[in-house]
Amino acid sequence: MIPLNKLTLILASIVLVYCATSVASDEEELLSFYGDEEFVSIATGISQPLSKAPAVASVLTSKDIKQIGATDLDEILETIPGLHVAHNAVGYGSIYTFRGIYTESNPQVLMLINGVPLTNLFIGDRGQAWGGMSIESISRIEVIRGPGSAVYGADAFAGVINIVTKNSNEISGLETGARYGSLNTKDVWLNYGHSGEKLNVSASVEFHKTDGNDETIPADAQTFLDTVSGTSASLAPGEVNQQRENIDARLELGYGDFTFRSGAQIRSDGGLGIGLAQALDSNGQVSSKRYNTDLTYNNPDYSENLGIKATVSYLQTSQEVDDDLILFPPGSRGPFFTPLGAPIFPPFPNGVIGNPEIYERHSRANLTSTYCGFDNHEILLGTGYYYGEVYKTEEEKNFGIDPATGFPILPGSGLVDVSDTPLVFLPEDNRENRYIFLQDVWHLANDWELTAGVRYDHYSDFGDTVNPRLALVWSTRHNLTTKFLYGEAFRAPSFAETRVQSNPTVLGNPNLEPETLKSYEIAFNYRPTFDINIDLNLFHYKWEDIIQFVSDPGGATRTAQNVGEQDADGVEIEANWDITEQVSLLTNYSWQNAEDQDTGADAANAPEQQFYIRGFADLPNQFDITIQLNSVMDRNRSFGDPRSDIDDYTTVDMTIRKRFYGEQLELSILAKNIFDEDAREPSLNTIPVPAIPDDLPLAGRRIFGEIRYKFN
Repeated sequence: MIPLNKLTLILASIVLVYCATSVASDEEELLSFYGDEEFVSIATGISQPLSKAPAVASVLTSKDIKQIGATDLDEILETIPGLHVAHNAVGYGSIYTFRGIYTESNPQVLMLINGVPLTNLFIGDRGQAWGGMSIESISRIEVIRGPGSAVYGADAFAGVINIVTKNSNEISGLETGARYGSLNTKDVWLNYGHSGEKLNVSASVEFHKTDGNDETIPADAQTFLDTVSGTSASLAPGEVNQQRENIDARLELGYGDFTFRSGAQIRSDGGLGIGLAQALDSNGQVSSKRYNTDLTYNNPDYSENLGIKATVSYLQTSQEVDDDLILFPPGSRGPFFTPLGAPIFPPFPNGVIGNPEIYERHSRANLTSTYCGFDNHEILLGTGYYYGEVYKTEEEKNFGIDPATGFPILPGSGLVDVSDTPLVFLPEDNRENRYIFLQDVWHLANDWELTAGVRYDHYSDFGDTVNPRLALVWSTRHNLTTKFLYGEAFRAPSFAETRVQSNPTVLGNPNLEPETLKSYEIAFNYRPTFDINIDLNLFHYKWEDIIQFVSDPGGATRTAQNVGEQDADGVEIEANWDITEQVSLLTNYSWQNAEDQDTGADAANAPEQQFYIRGFADLPNQFDITIQLNSVMDRNRSFGDPRSDIDDYTTVDMTIRKRFYGEQLELSILAKNIFDEDAREPSLNTIPVPAIPDDLPLAGRRIFGEIRYKFN
């Protein structure tokens, strides 16, 4: 049964859709329905109108981003139906939750920048020191909800996010801006673009610094340890440590059919959120350096009926320690006592400290060709190679075993370097992947199009996998498109799941198989008039071989195993109404019901319902205003968690902009969570009690002032 207040939100969106579809249509207006439709390429690798693409996809342009009033990538992604941005305890890292697929490390989502993956080997996500992403260099964001392994291979599982950066066609001359506001947040950016006769250049630099979320944590993991070990070391109540400093820089050069891109994402002084062991750490700071470069040759008219695209890319990424990471605070005995609570060691005077660092390199090369020589067929054939390596791991700590003596490191001892020994947390290692894929877009008839594809991957460490897809797109009427979709996907086990060693609580398993997903979808796109667009998606998926850490005999450690299974059904509806040339309204609602097949309980932590609505008005005197509301509802606890369900929350944001001298100068006020809602994301259930019993508080009300200027 849906509670009344939630039912009201659902009915409001249905009424909006009904009112929109009740507007009388004119046949002459219908001719212009799809004239300004966005195109998407990540669905097949071929640019197609969004409504005809053989996937459930969303595209958000720089215009949408500006209307949202976003200051970070996560604020943009939260507006997409079926996608919720949650956070984990360590550094408040982003968890991109598609359709109920929630895991703390979030390796089930593939993120691309200009089509090149950002995935790391250690966790399988964007990196534990991700630190968010600035948005001033973003041209558009393309998102697939559902599997994409038939095109992109590993980790294109629950969804794919492709961030397309601005080029010289979108930046004319020099643009600059600055933002300042709550939590001592400072942003400065500079964009430059020039289109020449032969060489096109675009560049951007963005700087971000914040003290971060200052909400209070009443109790943490050390609070419980204090009660059983006789200490009083906990820093709770205490503030979340979410400070950070980011520098993002990008360069793009275009010459004929060649495009060269390079980028740097430098993260420093990053706070650990709740703490590495879910015990508050006001001292620890991490950093990350991500450098990427890629070169693409793209000639769609290489010869008659043949197009060629080739890309080589390189990514180097690190997770480093700027200041000691204190797992448990000074005066703690840590978790090193017997189940009865009798301490093995006296308290650690400097706290329990562990400083793991990891450095990775990733190289990729792929070649695709498009052939249109067969009647009614468009063939895409691709092949590629990937080599990734963890080329350096380093670790210092003041607990565990000293490799020089073979005896325990006693409390009060200095840090011991266990790098290059069997006691380091992760051995240096590598992974290779070779793949080939084939796709056929078959125009069966004027109103029917079938996309069939399959990809074969071979991995050096876990073997082979084959992933097919089928998509039948039917132009049911001149203003209605129907899609029938089937896809399979896989998620490669991360090095943390296969290779972690010398850890007192979790161990890797080199015999893991990849997680798998089978998905079935029906999608409708309906345009009753040229200014109204409605999307309805229904889906079912089965997620199998879920990797979980399972208690070993004796219960002292947990080892990664393929043991989980989850089934889900869901609905997503979105309506976009350009009421007038100056006023628009967008709303979406999503519902999913996912079940853990091992326990029979509803899947944990992901929202079963989401509602979003945004209104935009371009007012006289060059003012415009955006108001948006976001509701996150019905998140369940994991099986066995004694706490009540996670509280729902609704946030409201508002943006007011004033333009001067046309578009040359712009002043804005951005207000986030203007009613200061107590919004929280779930904390995990830990044994024997939840480490953070009151969940992870999100930031309250924030206000920012912004200025933008374009030089003539």
